[in-house]
Amino acid sequence: MKLSALLESLLFVAADPVTTGQLAQASGCPEVEVCKALDELQWEYEEQNRGLRLQRRSGSVLLVTNPAAAQMVEEFLNLEMTVQFSAPALETLAIVAYLHPVTRAQVEAVRGVDCSNTLRRLQLQGLVEEFDRMDGPGRPIRYAVTDQFMQHFGLTTLNELPELPPLEGEGETVGQE
Repeated sequence: MKLSALLESLLFVAADPVTTGQLAQASGCPEVEVCKALDELQWEYEEQNRGLRLQRRSGSVLLVTNPAAAQMVEEFLNLEMTVQFSAPALETLAIVAYLHPVTRAQVEAVRGVDCSNTLRRLQLQGLVEEFDRMDGPGRPIRYAVTDQFMQHFGLTTLNELPELPPLEGEGETVGQE
């Protein structure tokens, strides 16, 4: 059996994201070969616009449905997954996604308001998680987005986030006319 097909089978039955190391151990193949086979599988899914995609984040891989099929999948499973986000929640999610890992104080510096309740609600919804603690005074918690965030917004990697427009005045030299 082709390694990419074997990995596809393993990912299909995995309930949670798995590391390339776990896949290497399960398949008995070197991790570098597993990575190549996953790249091949991902290319096949994208090239053929298949119903599945590989979601990669923080060294883990998960098999997910193509976001283009989300509405039909929700209807088929009788799910009501249309979540409405408040403007503060969307702003906070965007900051965490683009600046991850990020502390609450860093989010608040960008938003200009207290974000503790918003971060707590996003954690309860499973969209944001505690990533680690920063080395420094008080060892503040740093936050990152979750696999559930990635699935909800149809992302396989955070590199798929839209590019941010340049900040006003960015690239201009001060004092020149």
